[in-house]
Amino acid sequence: MAFTLNEEQQLLSDSAKDFFTKNMPISQLRELRDDNVESGYTESHWKQMVDLGWAGIIIPEAYGGLDFSYLGLGVVLEEAGRTLAASPLFSTCVLGGSALSLAGNEQQKEEFLPQIVSGELLLAMALEESANHCPENTRTLASKTASGYKISGEKCFVLDANIADKFVVVTRTSAEPGSDTGVTLFLVDAQSPGISIVKRQMVDSRNACNMTFSDVEVPASAVLGEVDKGLKILHEILNIGQICIASEMLGSMQEAFERTVEYIKTRIQFDVPLGSFQVLQHRSAQMYVEIEICKSVVMSALSCLDEGKTSAEIARHASLAKAKVAETFNLVSNEAIQMYGGIGMTDEEEIGFFLKRARVTEHTLGDIRYHENRFSNLLGF
Repeated sequence: MAFTLNEEQQLLSDSAKDFFTKNMPISQLRELRDDNVESGYTESHWKQMVDLGWAGIIIPEAYGGLDFSYLGLGVVLEEAGRTLAASPLFSTCVLGGSALSLAGNEQQKEEFLPQIVSGELLLAMALEESANHCPENTRTLASKTASGYKISGEKCFVLDANIADKFVVVTRTSAEPGSDTGVTLFLVDAQSPGISIVKRQMVDSRNACNMTFSDVEVPASAVLGEVDKGLKILHEILNIGQICIASEMLGSMQEAFERTVEYIKTRIQFDVPLGSFQVLQHRSAQMYVEIEICKSVVMSALSCLDEGKTSAEIARHASLAKAKVAETFNLVSNEAIQMYGGIGMTDEEEIGFFLKRARVTEHTLGDIRYHENRFSNLLGF
């Protein structure tokens, strides 16, 4: 496999880099945080992203999308990661769009996928119920009623729940928590009575909420996929999400590394640049090597999605990418703060934003330990 972008993908990467650098720098994230903007993003910038076609990169042409490639989506997310751009791209287009594409019936796809492409519909996935990622342990209950289902339970760390029009809700319709069966996905309208949303103040300033479902009634037509058989398709959706969030993290760590190298080249200490000290050169070289490995791991994972590899192979690549990139992002952000010194710990200096993002994204859709264990299990150990 050649780990290079083709001409079209490179043009998309250059276009995304130019867009995010000019329109959505880290200073914009700071403004959204300091002004306590409830939506957590700028609608005009999201509209521009939609107009560029990015909301439909992985959605089939039959539903108005570009069906470009996951590698194409990956380069956009990578550039978004460089500026920590705040947008609904990941929650709506990656998680929500994948859920509809993989689990939705034809009627649901025809109705909702074009709305994602046009920017009319924002989605959020209500999945996590504790600090530990484990879809099998879903406890939110969906009980059968005469007209459909009634959902009750609590969800935490729901990305972009406060701006979503609909939620992809992971529930248990049978069996005990921990079972491989009994999980069902629902597409629930955000205005349904009984839904309570509390926005959390995340350290990395990303949109995330806690949710409570209190006897939320939904029709049988709200089911995504098959009743009681949603876990397999859920893992396929999450594989895509894990690979895509790794792409975003890759961009963030590269930006943090490049800023750090530039800083130690120009920061004078004891009448010489910090970068002249051999110990810092060695540490920088180690970061560079680890980042290069991450580039290959992420590109390989995205290519697996584009090539339609088996679910098992994609799952292995997803866990490898998420674990390796999270580990390296932690290394790079730690080293960045240390090399910047005291100023790196201040809010005035932007390098600290990357440290915060590293700590939050590590736990998004499974932390390092979860994916190391999953990877070893998938290999039969």
